Amino acid sequence: MVKITATYLGQKHCQAIHEPSQTKLDTDAPKDNQGRGESFSPTDLVATALGTCIMTTIAIVAERDGVEILNSKMYVEKEMTAAPRRIASLKTIIELSKSIPEDYRKKILTVAETCPVKKSLHPDVLVPLEIRYTL
Repeated sequence: MVKITATYLGQKHCQAIHEPSQTKLDTDAPKDNQGRGESFSPTDLVATALGTCIMTTIAIVAERDGVEILNSKMYVEKEMTAAPRRIASLKTIIELSKSIPEDYRKKILTVAETCPVKKSLHPDVLVPLEIRYTL
């Protein structure tokens, strides 16, 4: 179990602390929702969590299998709906090395689809996932 605490600092700005590491993370409401847009919004963190979870999950399996994924890239485009305000979609692109063997790529896709954050999202949130072997 991991404990995270947060303090509201005013003007739609919060500071969260990851208890095990004491790392601090600031959030701010986006400009289009009464905030200053000076940091990640809470829904930006969901998008970030998805992309980094997919990459981390791939890394766990790839490193175990001796497949190098260093310097891989992740891009997530978050789209919101207005009413009710929620995440509509998280279009995710993962860029990996073209040197990854063809016969290993299906395994990477399977692993990516099973990341814990992706499995935790509501079914109404669309999560198109594309893996490109371009690096």
